[in-house]
Amino acid sequence: MPAVVADLSDTLLTFEYTGQMIDSMNHNLQIIPIPAFKDNYIWLMHNGAQCTVVDPGDAAPVIEALKRLNLILTTILITHHHHDHIGGVTELLEAFPKALVYAPALEQYDFNHIAINETNTIELKDLNIPFTILDLPGHTLGHIAYYSAAHKLLFCGDTLFGAGCGRLFEGTPTQMYHSLQKLAVLPSNTAVYSTHEYTLHNLSFALMFEPHNHKLLNRQKSTQELRGAGIPSLPSTIELELATNPFLRCNNKEIHSALKLTSATEIEIFSKLRELRNHY
Repeated sequence: MPAVVADLSDTLLTFEYTGQMIDSMNHNLQIIPIPAFKDNYIWLMHNGAQCTVVDPGDAAPVIEALKRLNLILTTILITHHHHDHIGGVTELLEAFPKALVYAPALEQYDFNHIAINETNTIELKDLNIPFTILDLPGHTLGHIAYYSAAHKLLFCGDTLFGAGCGRLFEGTPTQMYHSLQKLAVLPSNTAVYSTHEYTLHNLSFALMFEPHNHKLLNRQKSTQELRGAGIPSLPSTIELELATNPFLRCNNKEIHSALKLTSATEIEIFSKLRELRNHY
């Protein structure tokens, strides 16, 4: 996992924007990003009183947000064991000792948690959100995602990014390819909450292989406008990822041609793309 460096100016700018967004919303369920480190998002779901956070790598910005919004933390959802996703859990549990933590069954954690995998479902009773669990080996072997069919929400950690996917620290290309295929068949209007702001760089990479993809070009323009205004590029949607994410487009003939692998399998295309992205 590459080191991440705190950038407080970006954090404060983005958090001020999300604060204004919160004040203007009147929905029962609100989901906002809490920026952390250089490019992480800790996703916060709340109903105005109780809340859940996803992958809190740093406790400080979470506690600041909870104080600001007068929220009680009831649940923590973990997708995988990397420190920038779990580093704040212990401190958050000290501040909110009644909070439940859900984490992947195939990974080890030092804090108390409920181990879950694809055989399990969970429900955030305070928020009235049911989640099914998806096993997504690749980035890590035990990586999971949280999917709510009722609310069309996907918290996918470091498996699927805006126009990209996670590095293969533990799993194989075949495992990651099949994990992404699990996500590709979700309803097209599913909101995709990734945990890193990598979208612009991923779009630049994707355009190397599909320079004439108008949806890709439009997404690059709109993302540049969002980021220029200090607004997150996320959440995405499954529909948008299918149209612009090369790792979900391994059957695309233009990508095959650009890679000079016209007779390759989709897994071979995925492997080559991931290898190239590692050095981009």
